[in-house]
Amino acid sequence: MAAVGQPSFSPLKPHLSYADQLDLLRARNLTIGDERAALDTLQRLGYYRLVGYWFPLRRPDPANAMARLDEFEDGATFELAVDLYNFDRTLRLLVLDAIERIEVAIRVDVAYLLGKRHRLAHECASLLDSRFTSPRENGRPSGHSDWMRRYQDGVRKKTKDEFVAHHLSKYGGKMPIWVATETWDFGLLSKFFAGMKYGDRNKIAQRYELDGQTLESWLRALNFVRNAAAHHARLWNRNNPDGPRLPTMQRHHHLHHLRGDDFARRRVYGSLCVTRYLLKCVDSQSQWIQRLKSLADTFPISDLVSLRNGGFPPAWQDLALWAAV
Repeated sequence: MAAVGQPSFSPLKPHLSYADQLDLLRARNLTIGDERAALDTLQRLGYYRLVGYWFPLRRPDPANAMARLDEFEDGATFELAVDLYNFDRTLRLLVLDAIERIEVAIRVDVAYLLGKRHRLAHECASLLDSRFTSPRENGRPSGHSDWMRRYQDGVRKKTKDEFVAHHLSKYGGKMPIWVATETWDFGLLSKFFAGMKYGDRNKIAQRYELDGQTLESWLRALNFVRNAAAHHARLWNRNNPDGPRLPTMQRHHHLHHLRGDDFARRRVYGSLCVTRYLLKCVDSQSQWIQRLKSLADTFPISDLVSLRNGGFPPAWQDLALWAAV
């Protein structure tokens, strides 16, 4: 019994055997074509990992447009949910491959530009934007102080790496920025880029025919996607809270189809668009676009779900952005 003034919570759900999990799904109108295969899948992936993939197969809640009822739509199958999971898994791997190349290129851009000014530019507040380096309200540490703590934590986790051990033993752990960037994850990179001076962000963005504000937004968007993919989270029909900003310059007409389609911009399709754009700049010979198109062709055929759930507009493959050249 909850104490007076304390919220009353529902009891946790009971543990169910794999067979009982299938019985529960059947009772909710989910068709299971091959029980043995379904049991094997539950043992391999777990019930909860599949929840996000059968969520769109559940009946809409008439009282809440954002919610679903426990009961499944007619025609929903366990196998369709697994097909969605397998599609999403391959998509995550494809996204990580592209983002890795973009991440490395932006690291080099940052290190080369700031390294000319100071070997320890990443530690020098004077070389960064004052909004990043100044204490925040209520006396909280600056964004740069928080960033330095995360950076140092990351270095400590890499002490077994030869180059880190070398700099710890010979230079007291100090690393020039062109070495330090090798310890950054995408989150550190995107936050550091946002903390650079306005002119420096623009200088790097010019390589990609962008302005610094737009590239900053794209890095935030890709960081969300990268984190979801790296942690094996659902990606294909998920909203990105950091949907990429659209550049205003006319030469970016290949991205104009997103202007009237905010749903596409905020779903994974919008991040795939900026990934495609940046990857073309850093690796023009990449076959990534062909691999994405081939993957899209494997999306399960169903009246209940489609690529549009991921933001893909009709005939997206024919748009100029997705041309192979």
